[in-house]
Amino acid sequence: MEAVGASEATIKSLLTKLGSLLAEEYALIRGVRGDIQFINDELASMQAFLSNLSNSGDDHDDQTKDWMKQVRDVSYDIEDCVDDFAHGIRPDPRGNGLWSIIRRSVYEIQTWSLRRSVAVQITDLKERAKNVGERRGRYGVRDPENGKKKSILAGSTGYLAAENQETTRRLVSVKKPVGVKDIEKLEKWISFEDNKSKLGVLSIVGFGGVGKTTIAMALYRKYGDQFQHRAVVTVSQNSDPEAILRNVLNQVKPQANSEELQAGYSAAAGTSLLGSIWSRIISPAGKQEEDEEKNKGLQEELKSYLNNRYLLLIDDVWSSSTWQSIKKYFPENDNGSRIIVTTRFQAVATTCFAHQDNDHIHPVKVLSNDEPRDLFQKSLLECKHTAESRQSWSKIPERVWGMCGGLPLAIVTMAEDFMRIINFCYNDLPGDLKTCTLYLSIFPKGRKISSKKLIRRWIAEGFVAEKQGLSVEDVAETCFNQLIERKIVRPVEHSSNGRVKSCQVHDMVLEYIISKAAEEDFATVVGGYWSMTTRSNKVRRLSLHSTDYKHAKKADSMNLSHVRSLTVFGSLDQLHFKSFKTGILQVLDLEGCRGFKANHFSVTDICEMTLLKYLSLRGTNISKLPSKIGNLKYLETLDIRQTDIEELPKSIVQLERISNILGGDKRTRKTLKLPKDVKGTMKGLRILSGIEIVKGSTAALDLRDFTRLRKLAIYKLNKGDQNQMFEDLRSSIVYLSGYSLQSLAIEDESSEFFEMLDSMTSHPVDLRTLELSGKLLKIPMWLPSLNELIKLTLSVTALRTNNLVLLSQLQSLFSLTFSISAANQDPDIPGILEENKADSGGEIFLPSKGFSKLKLLCIVVPLLPALNFSMNGTPLLEKVELRFKRFEGLRGIEKVESLHDVVITVDDKPDESTKMILENLKESSSGKHVKQYTLTVREYHG
Repeated sequence: MEAVGASEATIKSLLTKLGSLLAEEYALIRGVRGDIQFINDELASMQAFLSNLSNSGDDHDDQTKDWMKQVRDVSYDIEDCVDDFAHGIRPDPRGNGLWSIIRRSVYEIQTWSLRRSVAVQITDLKERAKNVGERRGRYGVRDPENGKKKSILAGSTGYLAAENQETTRRLVSVKKPVGVKDIEKLEKWISFEDNKSKLGVLSIVGFGGVGKTTIAMALYRKYGDQFQHRAVVTVSQNSDPEAILRNVLNQVKPQANSEELQAGYSAAAGTSLLGSIWSRIISPAGKQEEDEEKNKGLQEELKSYLNNRYLLLIDDVWSSSTWQSIKKYFPENDNGSRIIVTTRFQAVATTCFAHQDNDHIHPVKVLSNDEPRDLFQKSLLECKHTAESRQSWSKIPERVWGMCGGLPLAIVTMAEDFMRIINFCYNDLPGDLKTCTLYLSIFPKGRKISSKKLIRRWIAEGFVAEKQGLSVEDVAETCFNQLIERKIVRPVEHSSNGRVKSCQVHDMVLEYIISKAAEEDFATVVGGYWSMTTRSNKVRRLSLHSTDYKHAKKADSMNLSHVRSLTVFGSLDQLHFKSFKTGILQVLDLEGCRGFKANHFSVTDICEMTLLKYLSLRGTNISKLPSKIGNLKYLETLDIRQTDIEELPKSIVQLERISNILGGDKRTRKTLKLPKDVKGTMKGLRILSGIEIVKGSTAALDLRDFTRLRKLAIYKLNKGDQNQMFEDLRSSIVYLSGYSLQSLAIEDESSEFFEMLDSMTSHPVDLRTLELSGKLLKIPMWLPSLNELIKLTLSVTALRTNNLVLLSQLQSLFSLTFSISAANQDPDIPGILEENKADSGGEIFLPSKGFSKLKLLCIVVPLLPALNFSMNGTPLLEKVELRFKRFEGLRGIEKVESLHDVVITVDDKPDESTKMILENLKESSSGKHVKQYTLTVREYHG
């Protein structure tokens, strides 16, 4: 069953293209349209046959596997032909007048040669498709047995999209790693309980799968909030030391106050992109001087940010030389900083150990005695199956977990294997989930994968389609949730609304997926952690994990004329892609790359990628989009966040299929200006984020044309005489509320627009998330009636007891944040906060009833009045996050039964009053008769 997933997905995508080709009014050579219809029908039959193979319980013989490979190969070649045709020939000029007839005739003459060439190819491909179909019967490729399904319960193989749209919303929690001896000693080493102030290095050593990273991440997540700066990076065999250091630098740089808290203080810092690789071809002497100067600057910059207490997790160090080359960049201050290193080699651990009191080596051994059995049974209980199913599997003999050699990961995976039938659930997956799983091979080892990014790329690749009344986006999200529930990916970061924000694939699982992807010619990885040899010389999906000279040369030597998907992690400086064919590319992901000006990928080249569906330039050094971006008529996602692009070109309105436009910078509130007139063909737009509506623009009113819009994020409304623009914007929000709008974010530097919200004739009753930033003097009267609202972020100027009483009526609210944008430095804010404090009697009280589903409360404010909790006011509250310069008290917190985390961050050194309050809070939180929760207090000095 191995090749079914990729083959079925290839045909599914191709059938969509063939259908579009037949629907468009192209000038085809006589007879070709019939050949295309024959190919379409033949492939549809093949897809049905493959689907039956996928659902059968048979292990496929060599003949069946070879036939599936032939199906995949001919599908690829047909796709090449279709894409060449679509790229080279546009639909016929339309119209019935004399001039239209003349234009059509001239166009047919101009394109005769190309259309003739395509006709010959299609005729040949028709015969190949016909032969492949006949060959199955000629050589006895047997049919799957009717009605025979996979050996697990039928419910485990399929899934209803409507029933699996959402996983349980949760906050990141830390599970204690299994089989760890002396965990208390490790916790004492990393926490404030250990009074040693010198820099300490902990080396966790053991072979693959024994649980090194699990232990390290548990420590990192539990105690990370006690450090002013922190970062986690994965090293691996081929990592460049400079890339590792820049990765650390990107993570320890200060983040905007409100954003850091609104993100829920994620348990693990993001693994940022590799950054620029300085490997240009220059003279050795010049290169050495440049490297020395560059390294000196990098060292100084790291030193400036690591001047307080810091925590670094350096995962999977393979050589002593690598450790020695990066260790010297981490300053040895006296603030109790900690570095955790995981490695498979004792020699590396010994090198990390500098014979100081603060340095430790912690060997991790395999499980013994009853631990393997206990872990196996626990893993069974976590699987979502019936009690009868779990009971039957609990009778598995002891030799099963004995086969795992005591390795925790292998035991957990083995338990999953017996629940899903071997090989990390893969063979038990439906066809679409098989393909979505193979796609994970594109991402490097140890990398955090954004769930939204993954979903959008699946859609662009054609892996998912509308079904059961759900949109393609909802079906893709269902697939992602299924991969989490089947433990193929593991969530590592949640958004403050409880949704999975990013995930990871464990090394051993990823190695399996990569081997399958290579076996099926699904993807080609260059510079990856594991070698990946494909069976074909035709590269369909190319992922460059390293872009140094060696790997760039390897990529340039490949036949890249068939590449549909290109992903680069690193720099473009060394890449040339001599055989690259821009016209058929469908996915281009250059997030975090540098080097647009000096290589094949100049900005104007993008406009030649006329079949492009997904384009990510996020975090690159691009400053302007080409004026002809409107040529990309198939483009669905345009991600230009965190770039220097400040304005969208006028031709953006020509993007007929655009679904997501993502711009600006959420952290800094940098904006993306819309054209003054956005009327056009973008009728399918679903997400418009990070925008600024400029003065004199009609965009505020034109937004009402986007009736499929689900998310609208406006980062800036200009001050001044904007009454008409505000009226238009309010009108558009009212109009869109009757359609699909679910997420709305608006930053109003004045309070002028917010003052108009109460007069809305109708309000957005279906909103799931709402963010109102700026000077919010009064919350809208209709806000408490938003019964679907899950995440609410309000300006801290609305933090008053009477407003909390109103908000407590929200029945579905999971996350509530009060903050002020880092970009908003309005001098009126301090005065407003003082007035709010006075109006609330000097203290803020959470009501005794309401907030029935609230789990996260986050407040970012310069001066935080005394905050009072009641016995039944927040029955499900799990986490409280507070950030301030001055603090006047936290009372009744011990009454919150479900609370397990209180995170307090003090901006700059606290004054004496605040310091005394914090000390009292620490003492009371550890009392014997107090509800136990984890209290973390840290000072933040930027």
